[in-house]
Amino acid sequence: WEQCDPSHSFGPAARNHYLFHLCLSGTGTLIADNSNGESVNYQIKSGQGFMMFPHQVCTYIADSKIPWEYAWIEFDGLRAKETIDIAGISRSQPIYKAHYKDIAESMKSEMLYIVNHGEESPFHLIGHLYLFIDYFVRSSASAQIRQGSSLRDFYMKEAISFIEQNFQNNISVEDIAASCGLNRSYFGKIFHENMGKSPQDFLISYRMSKAAELLKLTKLSIADIGNAVGYPNQLHFSRAFKNIYGISPRQWRNENGIVSL
Repeated sequence: WEQCDPSHSFGPAARNHYLFHLCLSGTGTLIADNSNGESVNYQIKSGQGFMMFPHQVCTYIADSKIPWEYAWIEFDGLRAKETIDIAGISRSQPIYKAHYKDIAESMKSEMLYIVNHGEESPFHLIGHLYLFIDYFVRSSASAQIRQGSSLRDFYMKEAISFIEQNFQNNISVEDIAASCGLNRSYFGKIFHENMGKSPQDFLISYRMSKAAELLKLTKLSIADIGNAVGYPNQLHFSRAFKNIYGISPRQWRNENGIVSL
């Protein structure tokens, strides 16, 4: 990190990797080429940040009266561009503004940890880099405005994948939310908005659809099928099944099961 002198400037210069600056205090100006090659001025204040893209020509200048203090982090990788796209940051919109202040504080903490612990092992620092990137994407106001649907689609895919792989286990909504790195209340809100039902209702419906498949295609007992879809208590399983299909598992099998010749 650096506390700049008044009117201190850097550039014009270009980097080979992605370089993110976070303004910790004060103000300054970024002058950067947009996607059309045009030079654009951006005013940056405390709590905001800016992304320099590979081979993008940039100059940044501290304010003459309230010079900024900033920290920076450089990174790259196969999914770097995808991650920045999800955050809603681009060459034409390189400014980071926080939408969720608490998550932004977590991002700042991870960033400063990396900056101040350069002596740690690479794997240790990579772990903190992933946390930084997660908080960066989740807190970005541009992600909420421009890329919200993409980010939510990502969370929904993660959640459904977790359910598909773990429905037979004793999982809770908290477990599903944790698999996406979200708290339960926020996860429940975006899940319902995207899927039209709560995570708990979706989990039950998914389990019952799997139970119906087993009732139709196998000769397993009702108890074994209940256990196979996460219901070790047969009474609880039968009640949940009837709530979805309107009849008991045994009645459903009699009406829909494979006919033995």
